[in-house]
Amino acid sequence: MFTPVVPFAGYAGFAFLERTYESQRQTFDKSPLMTRDTEYFEANIGKISTAEELVKDRRLLRVALGAFGLQDDIDNRFFIRKLLEEGTLDEKSLANKLSDDRYKELSDAFLFDRGTPQTKISTFGAEIAEKFRRQEFEVAVGEQDESMRLALNADRVLEELSDSTASVDTQWFRIMGNQPLRKVFETAFGLPGSFGQIDLDQQAEVFRDRAEKLIGTDDPRAFAEQENRDKLVRTYLLRAQVADIQTTTPGMIAQTLLAGSLSFMKSLRQG
Repeated sequence: MFTPVVPFAGYAGFAFLERTYESQRQTFDKSPLMTRDTEYFEANIGKISTAEELVKDRRLLRVALGAFGLQDDIDNRFFIRKLLEEGTLDEKSLANKLSDDRYKELSDAFLFDRGTPQTKISTFGAEIAEKFRRQEFEVAVGEQDESMRLALNADRVLEELSDSTASVDTQWFRIMGNQPLRKVFETAFGLPGSFGQIDLDQQAEVFRDRAEKLIGTDDPRAFAEQENRDKLVRTYLLRAQVADIQTTTPGMIAQTLLAGSLSFMKSLRQG
């Protein structure tokens, strides 16, 4: 499996990753394991009619879960089957009880609770396979630097917000319910680890206030604009980098940040 190249930490490393993203993705996607998994999924997912059939095929389930960043649930087959069979129409369904919205997205993608599932649509296999490839690349990046993975995830998810017709409050609750995305916002906004313990409405109010200070509006749809995503990601990575080296001396922190910046400038001149 191709290992993504992340030459240095922080925003400088992320800028390099963005600049080389397409070429690195192409190499990653062509790796034998990735090719075998996605080809198998596209060739066989159309034969699946029920959640029970899906969870019985580990190879199909791996791609299905991985496409939504839920690969850690690969062995929780009863849980996933129940989640998919109940769907999201009933407010009391399992997916609607979970704080992580990725489970709702998974259930809504397959629609096993509504007659003919999405697996029978000709383009479904290719769409899920592409989501899987992108997620797996982010996982591979995370093995080099977890903060880079979270930054890539945030950039991808927030880009899709412009199409949302949900209210501002609803969108903030969705962001708060997506754990990887929430981590980016909490870090960028400088919120303490105990922040998640306060009332949800109060949390949303704080998110709105911090967003307005950062990008001039409390509407999450504004993060669909590249400039605003860049501000969020840059702030997140700088804060995350400082947090990672807080155990060193102040002089070492400054030296590390300076070294990263110099390496970034050098790469730009060479590129």
